[in-house]
Amino acid sequence: MLIHPIPPVYDERSRALILGSFPSVKSREAGFFYGHPQNRFWKVLALLYEEKLPETVEEKKAFLLRNHIALWDVIRSCEIEGSSDAAIRSAVPNDLGPILRAAPIEKIYVNGKTAFRYYQKYMEPVASVPAICLPSTSPANAAWSLERLTAAWTCVRGRSGPTPDDL
Repeated sequence: MLIHPIPPVYDERSRALILGSFPSVKSREAGFFYGHPQNRFWKVLALLYEEKLPETVEEKKAFLLRNHIALWDVIRSCEIEGSSDAAIRSAVPNDLGPILRAAPIEKIYVNGKTAFRYYQKYMEPVASVPAICLPSTSPANAAWSLERLTAAWTCVRGRSGPTPDDL
């Protein structure tokens, strides 16, 4: 059983909460979210906010907080081999309570269908806030180009985003 090794990023000004599923092997090695160089999460956000691509952990944290984004994952612990969401077994959810009490979160977004499924099962009944499912930024989601992902993720900045049929 692996325990989630990365603490959430948020502060009292965070308005949007983005949730992934569970850190990949590369993210666990890097000690921060979306650490695989082929994952497009940071590229998408940098394009959305028209900022330089953050590279270090400190730059990524500062980027999130500057743009009022909280970031965490839905799974606290699980059995997993490798990094594939399909390999997740015996998942135990994280507790969103500390984030939701500390920050005026207006919207919750999930990065991909697996995170969405776990959110709906474990967190939505407690949080009472429906999440918006966005297409995964994982390199395994090769059908979505960077441009298409960026367009779908525009809702994070308050612009129109994808409809459920687009996913």
